[in-house]
Amino acid sequence: MTEKAGAKRAPRFDTKAIHSGQEPDPLTGAVNVPVYLTSTYVQSEPGVTKGYEYSRTDNPTRTALQRALAELEGGVGALAFASGLGAFSTLLWSLKSGTKVLAGDDLYGGTYRLFEHARRTWGLSCDYSGMSDLRELRQKLASQKPAVVYFETPTNPLLTIIDIQEVTRLAHEGGALVVVDNTFATPCFQRPLELGADVILHSTTKYLGGHSDVVGGALVFKEKERYESMKWLQNAAGAVPGPLDCYLVLRGIHTLGVRMRAHAANAKAVAEALSRHPKVAKVLYPGLSSHPQYELARRQMNGFGGMVTVDLKGGLKDSRRFLSRLRYFYLGESLGGVESLVEAPALMTHQSIPKEMREKRGISDGLLRLSVGIEDRDDLVEDVLQALED
Repeated sequence: MTEKAGAKRAPRFDTKAIHSGQEPDPLTGAVNVPVYLTSTYVQSEPGVTKGYEYSRTDNPTRTALQRALAELEGGVGALAFASGLGAFSTLLWSLKSGTKVLAGDDLYGGTYRLFEHARRTWGLSCDYSGMSDLRELRQKLASQKPAVVYFETPTNPLLTIIDIQEVTRLAHEGGALVVVDNTFATPCFQRPLELGADVILHSTTKYLGGHSDVVGGALVFKEKERYESMKWLQNAAGAVPGPLDCYLVLRGIHTLGVRMRAHAANAKAVAEALSRHPKVAKVLYPGLSSHPQYELARRQMNGFGGMVTVDLKGGLKDSRRFLSRLRYFYLGESLGGVESLVEAPALMTHQSIPKEMREKRGISDGLLRLSVGIEDRDDLVEDVLQALED
């Protein structure tokens, strides 16, 4: 049956990325949300406002960003923060002393550092599990009985794909809250709330902002009650972004779909070229059929992302040589910008994780993480290949 003429249909992703929460300004008709550079708002009488009283609590530019994030992820509400770790810290503050948390064992180093700090300082109980191994997960859930299950997918930096629907089902059987870091995939390629998760975390610094010019974070919620309690805590704690930062993330979201498809196409080409090179021991990219969770990635994701992880046969020595010879991949932390970046996780972003834990997970000193940008595809492929030449 064909759709009736004039019938309303939900907008597709690229349309929502431009229009969600971002109607033209009613006062002037401006097509972009204004940057409201104000700390406070006039009240007509005590306690009577036009919806805003102080910008730590709410700001119109931040409201627009939060509405866009909630609609893109399919949540009831979203909160924008000053950084991804600011969002994560506020989430931790919502947990009482003694709360049991089960986290994935392949985490961003800053996340691990804060979990350990919370464990030591206020008695948060935190254990780690390989979330891709459902047998191990079942055992951990049965023995630990956690109140919160937290994981990334794809993981950082090993790009493991976690079965969101199955992990959520198992966690919910024990009454656990499920939090998924969706930074690498973005709502363009993956929507965890639709797969059962309760809360989504983002570092909006990365693909959502997309231009390496802003630092930010966000939480998106499936249930209104949890959203409202976290909004109270955010206002109390104050880890909020400025209006210009919110504007920059909103501007980045406008082109999110276009950029993510370009990132993914370039990343696959780079991954395929590296996987054929005799100096390369291993390439991890969810879009390669050699990836351990390739079929799961195909079912769960709408695209495979822009991150590639590579292990060279020569270890740290060859990795340092490779890094020094790259022309278009800049050596630097962070990811998700239009420009290509490369880093050595063991020596940079994941240095806070103990060496024995890194090695157990497969993060060697020579492992490299590439954030493949949207430059010309052939230039990027040629760049990584020339950097491997004798």
